[in-house]
Amino acid sequence: MIIAPAAPHDVTKLLAFRQDAAAWLRGLGSDQWSRPYPADKLLATIEAGTVFMLRDGHTTAATITLTPDAEDGLWTDDELSEPSMFINKLTVDREYAGQNLGGRLLDWAGDRAHRAGAKWIRLDAWTTNESLQRYYLMQGFTHIRTVREGVAVNGGPRVSGWLAQRAARPADHGFTDRTPAPERLRFAA
Repeated sequence: MIIAPAAPHDVTKLLAFRQDAAAWLRGLGSDQWSRPYPADKLLATIEAGTVFMLRDGHTTAATITLTPDAEDGLWTDDELSEPSMFINKLTVDREYAGQNLGGRLLDWAGDRAHRAGAKWIRLDAWTTNESLQRYYLMQGFTHIRTVREGVAVNGGPRVSGWLAQRAARPADHGFTDRTPAPERLRFAA
């Protein structure tokens, strides 16, 4: 499988991924991703070079967003003074479920963050999705705290405030990496 940067034409696929994931989660009793995500915000992250697609031939198997920019209101000033990268919107196509693609993408993100000079990879998970939180704990993340105050990126109250982190480190994720070398974080040594 090949991991590569997303292109503007991938917006449609990414929005469909999110809708499919929301429907699957709804079947599990979760309201995660029930509010639509604005296409213009998604396009802006693609154009910023922070969205990556995992492709199996011509099929998109998964996606992950990895950015040096933290969402406002989640992390403390002390935490933000540490070189970190932030994971968002990790989604695996249901056809590829059970193959540990999510875990391997987290390893890829940790490796890329390490090469950028990050100490941590961090994420905010859906506050009420305890299964997802357990998944991240099993992937080596440590829960930091849960933030419930504030407004979500796509409007409404904050719903994704379960904060976790793990060390950024080299990893053998097994993907063919067609992404450009990461830029060094501005405060990385």
